[in-house]
Amino acid sequence: MRLTGIQAVTFDVGGTLIEPWPSVGHVYAEVAASHGAANLSYDELQRRFVTAFHRRAHSINSAEEWAEIVDETFAGLVAEPPSKTFFPDLYERFAQAAAWRIYPDVEPTLAALAGRGLKLGVISNWDGRLRPLLITLGLARSFETILVSCEVSASKPAPAIFQKAAEQLHAPPDTILHVGDSFEMDVAGARAAGFKALQIERNAKPLHAGQIESLLDLLPLV
Repeated sequence: MRLTGIQAVTFDVGGTLIEPWPSVGHVYAEVAASHGAANLSYDELQRRFVTAFHRRAHSINSAEEWAEIVDETFAGLVAEPPSKTFFPDLYERFAQAAAWRIYPDVEPTLAALAGRGLKLGVISNWDGRLRPLLITLGLARSFETILVSCEVSASKPAPAIFQKAAEQLHAPPDTILHVGDSFEMDVAGARAAGFKALQIERNAKPLHAGQIESLLDLLPLV
């Protein structure tokens, strides 16, 4: 079913445009090994990270908050908490393009949408590393506006961050489609602010109403 009247499309970042590569667990293990903590399981670190991450608030806006997650992930696996040893190296690693992969559907979708004259934006709960990361990855130039929670003192799903995006895009909320991987943060948050919204679920079978499995699925809709 085609969405009519769309003037702009905004995107979440993590899990929508990019993903950690090869995984958070791989990167954690590699950095830990470079500091003498060898032979840690990628899979165990990944599981521990997911648990620690989801235990925290909706938005993580500072290095201090990330240090708490990393310490919890490595608890009992290393002699000293990473916050007192290798956390700075780990934090910097995820500021680098090499720790991330752009999903294959992203760049062709952004190019096609822009070619139709649609305004594009980012709305993301992230810390201060996001904007330079998007520049390094070559994605920033695709967006007319980039809203990062740490910069605007508002986090999804609060309406304020969506409203600010609408202001910067000079588009009424009901003419903006937001796409993200979290129902709570992206879909429910966007709809509460008056946006239209879709959830991207790349591995979901079957898909439910309001879900797409590829960003390329946007093209017939808008």
